[in-house]
Amino acid sequence: MAANPDRHFDLGLELERQGKFEAALANYDKALAAKPDFVEALNNRGVVLEAMNRQEEALASYDGVLALNPGLITAIRNRGNVLNALDRSDEALASYDRALALDPDDADACNGRGNVLKKLHRPGEAEAMFRRAIRLNPESADAHCNLGSVLIDLGKPAQAEVVLRRAIALRPDFAVALHNLGTALIGLDRSDEAVPMIQRAIALDPSLAGAHHNLGVALMELGRLTEAREAAERAVALAPRQLSYLRQLGEVRRYAAGDSYFTALQALAKHPTALPVDDQITLHFALAKAHADIGQPQEEFQRLLAGNALKRAQIDYDEVAVLGEMERARTIFTSEFIRAREGCGEPSPKPIFIVGMPRSGTTLVEQILASHPDVRGAGEQTLFERAIGDVRSSPHEGPPYPAIVLQMSGTHFRELGARYLAGIQQLAPTASHVTDKMPTNFLFAGLIHLALPNATIIHTVRDPVDTCISCFFRLFTEVNFQTYDLAELGRYYRHYKALTAHWHRVLPTQRILDVSYEDMVADLEGTARRILSHCGLPWNSRCLDFHLTERVVRTASATQVRQTIYTRSIGRWRAYEPLLGPLLAELQRSE
Repeated sequence: MAANPDRHFDLGLELERQGKFEAALANYDKALAAKPDFVEALNNRGVVLEAMNRQEEALASYDGVLALNPGLITAIRNRGNVLNALDRSDEALASYDRALALDPDDADACNGRGNVLKKLHRPGEAEAMFRRAIRLNPESADAHCNLGSVLIDLGKPAQAEVVLRRAIALRPDFAVALHNLGTALIGLDRSDEAVPMIQRAIALDPSLAGAHHNLGVALMELGRLTEAREAAERAVALAPRQLSYLRQLGEVRRYAAGDSYFTALQALAKHPTALPVDDQITLHFALAKAHADIGQPQEEFQRLLAGNALKRAQIDYDEVAVLGEMERARTIFTSEFIRAREGCGEPSPKPIFIVGMPRSGTTLVEQILASHPDVRGAGEQTLFERAIGDVRSSPHEGPPYPAIVLQMSGTHFRELGARYLAGIQQLAPTASHVTDKMPTNFLFAGLIHLALPNATIIHTVRDPVDTCISCFFRLFTEVNFQTYDLAELGRYYRHYKALTAHWHRVLPTQRILDVSYEDMVADLEGTARRILSHCGLPWNSRCLDFHLTERVVRTASATQVRQTIYTRSIGRWRAYEPLLGPLLAELQRSE
C-alpha cells in the first residue's frame, strides 16, 4: 500500500507541536519519500532540524524548498535564521533583505534581521528593525523581548523595562524575557527586584546560562555572596567556555592551584588568538585574578599587561582633551572667580559628594555613610554632569565645561543645583542626605560649591601607586579609559592630584574633607566620626558595622565592602615594583 504523504505530514505537524522532534522528522521524511516536491513538508523538516540544533541539515532543507519555490518567504526567512545561528551574518542579512523585498510588511523578517544586527554590534540599527517589527505586529512577544535586550545594550534600561514587561504580558511564561527584565532591573539599581524575576526565568528554563550568570551578579551586588558564587558556578557549568562567566566567578570565589576553574582558564589560554579579542581580554583579566589568588604576582602582572594592552587598542582615549579639561578648570576657577559668584546656588544640604580617583576608597566611605539611618547611598550617579549639559544647552548650546561657567549667571548656578537636587529627590525622596560617589565629580568640585553651597564634599585619598595599580587590575565596564596604560595612568593621576590641590587652595577652608584609605584601615571609628561630623550627622555605631548593611553596591568593590576592614591592600604595589617603571616615572614627575 502506497504511503500517504498528507497523512505523514499531518502527523509530523502534531508531533512537532508536542516537541517530539525525532518522530516528527521521521514522518516528514516519509512524506517526502512519497512526494519529493512536497514543499511544506520540506520546509517543516528544516524547522524541526533547527529545533534539534542540526543547522547545516536545516539549511539544506530550506535550499531544497527554494529550489522548488524561490519566492516562498517563510523559507527565505527561515534560511536567514539558520545562517544567523551559523554565524554567517552577511548571508543571513541577504536572506532577510530578500524576504523584505518580497514583502516589506514581514514582521518576522524584520525581527530576524534585527537579531543579526544585534550580533554584529550594530545596536542602533537593530533597535530600529525591532521597532519596525513591533509596528507591523504589536502582539509579537519575541520582537518586544529582542527590543528590550538591545535597549539594555544601548544603556537604556528604563525603556527596556517597559518593553520587556509588555513581552511578558503577551507571553507570561517567556523565560528569556523574564531574564532580560531582570537584567534591566540590575541596570536600574534594583537588584532586589531583579533576583526573583531571574529566578522565575530559571524555573521555566534551567538551561539559561546567562540567567544564572546575571542572577549571580545581582546577588553579589546585594551582598549575598554565597548564593552569588553558587549561581556563578551553575552558569559556568552550563557554558564552560564563556569567559565572562568564568571572570564573574572569580569575583565571588578564590581560585586554588589545580582547581577545575583555574584548569579551564589555562586550557583556554593555550590558543588565545583563536578567541575573539574581547574574549582574549576577559581571559587575561580572569587569569590575573587566579594567579593573584594563588600567590603568583609576576604571572598575574604579565596577564594584566597583556589584557590592558589589548583593551587599550580597542578604545579611543583622547588624553590631550582629558588632561586639558583639568588644566582649564584650574585656570578658570580662581579664588577671585569663586568669591564673586558665591551664595547664588541651591541651598539644600541633602547631597553628599564622594569624589577621588577610582579605587581610592569611595565605595568604602559610601558604605560607612549608607549605614547611617539618615543617609541613602545612591552609588555612582551621572546626575551632576548631565545637569551641566542641560544648563549648557538652555536656551542654546554653550561651550563645554569648564568654559561654560564663564557664561553662567547666579540664576544658572541655582538652576544647576536645582536640577541636580531634583534628580536625587527622585532617588530618595525621604532621606535627609543622599550620597553620590561618582569619583570623577572631582572635576566639578568648584562648580558643585557654587551650585550647591551646602552640599558636602568628601575626597578619598590613597597611596598613589596602590591607587593606580588597583585601577590597572580592573577591567572596567565603561569609561575610565585612562587606566589601561601605565604611563597614561600616571599622567592622569598627576593632573588629578594637581586639580584637587587647586580646589583646596581656592575653596573655603575645610570645604572639602580629605579621607585617607590608610587612616580608615588604621582607625575606623576615628575616621568614621570625622566623616559624620563633616556631614553634620550625629554619631551612629552602625557605621562601624558597614559590612553588614544590606544595599545594592554596583562598583568593583562590591565584594570588598561586605568584609570587615583589612590591611592586605596597603602597600600591595611593592610586589610588582620591578614591572611598574612607566607608572613610577610619571608619578615622580612634577606637574
